[in-house]
Amino acid sequence: MSQAEDSFTLPEATIEDIHAAYAAGTLTARQLAQMYIDRIERYDRGGPRINSIITVNPAALVEADRLDAAYKQSGKTGPLHGIPVVIKDQADVKGTPTTLGSVLFKDYYPDRDCRVVEKLKEAGAIVLAKATLGELGAGDTHGSLFGSTRNPYDVERTVGGSSGGSGAAVSANFGAIGIGQEGMASIRRPSTWNCIAGMRPTAGLVSRTGVYSGWPQEAGSLGPMARTVRDMATLLDVMAGYDGEDPLTSRGVGHVPPSYTDFLDADGLRGARIGILREPMGINSDPEAEDFKSITAILDNAVEELRAAGAEVVDPVELARLNELLAKRRAHPTTGETAFGIYMARSANPPYRTRQDAMDSPEFAKLSEQAKVRLKTTADPAEHYEYLLARDHLMIHLLKTMAEYRLDAIVHKSVEHQATLITDGVNPPYVNHTGAPHLNTFLVYVPTVVVPAGFTTDGLPAGISFLGRPYEDGRMIRLAYAYEQATHHRRPPETTP
Repeated sequence: MSQAEDSFTLPEATIEDIHAAYAAGTLTARQLAQMYIDRIERYDRGGPRINSIITVNPAALVEADRLDAAYKQSGKTGPLHGIPVVIKDQADVKGTPTTLGSVLFKDYYPDRDCRVVEKLKEAGAIVLAKATLGELGAGDTHGSLFGSTRNPYDVERTVGGSSGGSGAAVSANFGAIGIGQEGMASIRRPSTWNCIAGMRPTAGLVSRTGVYSGWPQEAGSLGPMARTVRDMATLLDVMAGYDGEDPLTSRGVGHVPPSYTDFLDADGLRGARIGILREPMGINSDPEAEDFKSITAILDNAVEELRAAGAEVVDPVELARLNELLAKRRAHPTTGETAFGIYMARSANPPYRTRQDAMDSPEFAKLSEQAKVRLKTTADPAEHYEYLLARDHLMIHLLKTMAEYRLDAIVHKSVEHQATLITDGVNPPYVNHTGAPHLNTFLVYVPTVVVPAGFTTDGLPAGISFLGRPYEDGRMIRLAYAYEQATHHRRPPETTP
């Protein structure tokens, strides 16, 4: 064991812990990066074989050495100095392939970093590794390139998706913090099922340039994933901001505070008015199932915890025509193809120019079923118009309910079922998205923060979501942080000690 390993406790280490060790001279960025890489070898590729990492960045240790030299000369280079980050393999990092978890893209090396990775590097972060995902960003974390990612709380179960690799890697301490991307429930569900904090920010706060499924699509947003809400907020500080290559970020201008960490208040629930949304709304949820009832019991307990922390709880609140309107969700008929072309055009030598080119590849037959559907999906303009009307109606219902009850946030089950079995996801009928609400991504312009709320009777993690008005991301962070500090439900997985 090295001196650093002897003096520094890696599991559950926060950004503050790491920076304190750097300041004390008991840890270097290179030592830290190597410790995480060693854990990846021991537990992700060996032992329980969590299988959450596709690629370890070959330049990670070189970058750590550069940061160590800079630290000796002038101190921290930024708020994430020497912090190893795991990134969903949907975002470009120069020098590593962007595989999208698919054999279709296994040899695709982008020419440039995506905008968020540029910002991470400017802040001093080390891009440690690229994480598994639902192939092509679709559903649970299975892919033709890597197989399936195992849940560190029960290796027979899925980690959720599509940002499942990021969720598992952060939970199992394969990196300090992580980044996911959510277009439906792709950050919230893996965060819930891996017992970490996660956030899908209001659309327009974070750039998607250099990320598959970016502009001109609306719903997809990169978001921070971390073991603590403080680390999540610190990461969001670096990620948020205007980017001319992603025009959607023009909507966020004027809504980014000096720091999201300014909202961290352990007493932040005192006097807050919280509405509890109980109507089942998850995909394929079954209120009669035992695990649904187990998660209902966890929500009941969370309501009492919110009250004990000083919140005024309105239980329940209802949103008019909720499931009727949610059922009208449809993709835009042209933005998927346009976004594919824009993403590929950033590279001098893209593997494909169009989605049809990708489908014409002989490798297409090897894709997971959900990935095939993702590429093939087309939309009817009339149905998309109906969705836009429904979205507007539901947004009004949400805001009206919050206004009438003077609510600061709405809380609901972040997922209505516990993690499903891998075997059920890779065999017919291909169980996917079970219990996942998509209210926030249906509405697009609202933020949601997920925090751990306990464990089911099967010992699997569950969580609650704090959902708020457009661009009230900071307020959701305040409430989630206060709940986290009052309850401390995060418990690391035993499979990766």
